[in-house]
Amino acid sequence: MEETFHYTVEQFADLQILRYRVPGFERLSLKQKMLVYYLSQAALEGRDILFDQNGKYNLQIRKLLEAVYIHYQGDRTTEDFQQFEIYLKRIWFSNGIHHHYACDKLVPGFSAEYLTHLMASVDPSVLPVNKGESVRAMCDKLFPVIFNPDVMPKRVNQADGEDLVLTSAANYYEGVTQAEAESFYAARKAEGSPTEPVMYGMNSRLAKVDGQIQEQVWKVGGMYSAAIGKIIGWLEKAGEYAENESQHEVIRLLIDFYRTGDLHTFDVYSIAWLKDTASHIDFVNGFIESYGDPLGMKASWESIVDFKDAEATRRTELISSHAQWFEDHSPVDARFKKEAVKGVSAKVITAAILAGDLYPSTAIGINLPNSNWIRSVHGSKSVTIGNLTEAYNRAARGNGFREEFVYSDVERKLLDTYADITDDLHTDLHECVGHGSGKLLPGVDADALRAYGSTIEEARADLFGLYYLADAKLVEWGLVPDAEAYKAEYYSYMMNGLMTQLVRIEPGRTVEEAHMRNRQLIARWVLEQGGEAKVVELVVREGKTYVRVNDYAQLRALFGKLLAEVQRIKSEGDYEAARRLVETYGVQIDSALHAEVLQRYERLHLAPYKGFVNPVYTLQTDAEGNVTDVQIAYTEGYAEQMLRYSREYSNL
Repeated sequence: MEETFHYTVEQFADLQILRYRVPGFERLSLKQKMLVYYLSQAALEGRDILFDQNGKYNLQIRKLLEAVYIHYQGDRTTEDFQQFEIYLKRIWFSNGIHHHYACDKLVPGFSAEYLTHLMASVDPSVLPVNKGESVRAMCDKLFPVIFNPDVMPKRVNQADGEDLVLTSAANYYEGVTQAEAESFYAARKAEGSPTEPVMYGMNSRLAKVDGQIQEQVWKVGGMYSAAIGKIIGWLEKAGEYAENESQHEVIRLLIDFYRTGDLHTFDVYSIAWLKDTASHIDFVNGFIESYGDPLGMKASWESIVDFKDAEATRRTELISSHAQWFEDHSPVDARFKKEAVKGVSAKVITAAILAGDLYPSTAIGINLPNSNWIRSVHGSKSVTIGNLTEAYNRAARGNGFREEFVYSDVERKLLDTYADITDDLHTDLHECVGHGSGKLLPGVDADALRAYGSTIEEARADLFGLYYLADAKLVEWGLVPDAEAYKAEYYSYMMNGLMTQLVRIEPGRTVEEAHMRNRQLIARWVLEQGGEAKVVELVVREGKTYVRVNDYAQLRALFGKLLAEVQRIKSEGDYEAARRLVETYGVQIDSALHAEVLQRYERLHLAPYKGFVNPVYTLQTDAEGNVTDVQIAYTEGYAEQMLRYSREYSNL
């Protein structure tokens, strides 16, 4: 398998599609394989939810383009049709018409007239008109959304000073302003528990109906009921194959939450899920991350099914077993430290299926639950996704990136020797102890930082990991081979934050995505603070700009200093300080450096964004229809998989 496995599927626009292996699946028992299969089916049933969350016209646009793509009988070799195909592939990747990362609306490489031509050549009966809607009315509604750059231009707008709700195309609000939304939830919080607050607004759309603001809850009998009902059906089947009573209870509680939409039930489920550390198979399924909401409250739907990588998990278990040591030795003010770190568990997992907001583009580490009071009282569960990191690394070998952007052979040798180790370790520290560290002061609202909350939280976890990567304890514990290893991550982090991540931004734009803002914030702040001593420099050699780190020890000290300030901002809920920090260092771009990076990157013919196709699981049965095995296959293509998912899992 190792020699013949093809990690790369295809490349188009700014995207590269990869495959990932699921090593160890064949060693699972039949019962475990059945559990993976049914949880995977539950994961795939939620696909349409995310499309609709990302924009209220996304589903109809996707179905329109797919109908044309499938049924068009004309010339598919023309430039126009190839641009049409790329646009559809990008919509699949982004789960909607806005870029999955930058949030800008995707620009079609073909005209409205050409789409009209394509539609005219297919049977009108295959077009996805709504009840009582003509094809012309559908076009009048959808074409401005597709082709007019001024209509719904941003999925998530983070521009300081604007109404972030009214200017964001994400389908989390309808007819309400930012001020109205914030006031609505402030009132809800005032009525709730001060010590165990639920995550208000997490699983609903806020809409003004007949002049009244109301929540349209995502549950059975509510919004997304058809898809949620299908998810529940597969979860019930999965429950029959649960590995133990704890896991069975987790599945039961999740089903209860989907049926009722009750946020207190979700908290009970979350606690049960994080306490289940004995099960080999694990999963996330539901409304989880809030990056898609400009106010950072409403959660996008996602799912992952996985199982533990026992060998690699020894690393994360070692980290989590020392969680109190990390907390006690953190450079932050003692007022913001947890006196007793509780319930931190961590493991390296093998992903078996990705879905929703984790597909095709995915995280490589997860730390849940997101509830601050649950993390404080009960702890958290962290995972690093080992087989996805392996796929990234194998697909990137020999692509010329380091030769183009790394300053010298010294740094390249550092990266070649240590980068795979330290990159994984930074992810582990970020997820296992970074997100779980620190505490809010009494009375501080978890949403006090509003639109800047996600960026500050990611910066906090990144800085925690960066600071500890250089600690001698990591060498003592055998997590890194020697005292030089950390320098590889320090160099690559600074190079990415100052330069190479800019390839993901279009000319003339600012940085808007929370993780990118976080990385630039850290790198730019450190560059400025260490400027006089030249701790880190941007140097030009033969007309090309490079990052040079002159003092790694001082760089660590600066990471620690910034960590202390970011934790203070988080703990005190200091909105103005968060706004100044993010807006000063995390948003604006040096246009000349940006243009240079784009030009150099273009010559390498690399795609700045990567995502995955899933493996395909098939039940094997005997003559009596009894399941004898679950077969895994890695041969499905990108368009083939997307069209199959649209056939088999279109519920909305």
